[in-house]
Amino acid sequence: MENVLWDRLSVEVRSEVDSLVSTGRNVQAIAVMRDRVGLPMPSLHECVDLVDQRFSVLRQGPTHS
Repeated sequence: MENVLWDRLSVEVRSEVDSLVSTGRNVQAIAVMRDRVGLPMPSLHECVDLVDQRFSVLRQGPTHS
């Protein structure tokens, strides 16, 4: 998945965001992203877009080669 904001997040924060998104806690996922990414702080729009992308990826489940 290509996303500038996702690339800026640490592995730990990515895991936390995915956990929150997978349980429908999108507002908390956005708060985590904005609190932990550092400067420059991402816009709300960027965070919402990333939550939408992660939801789609997580809904698809693991890919098989």
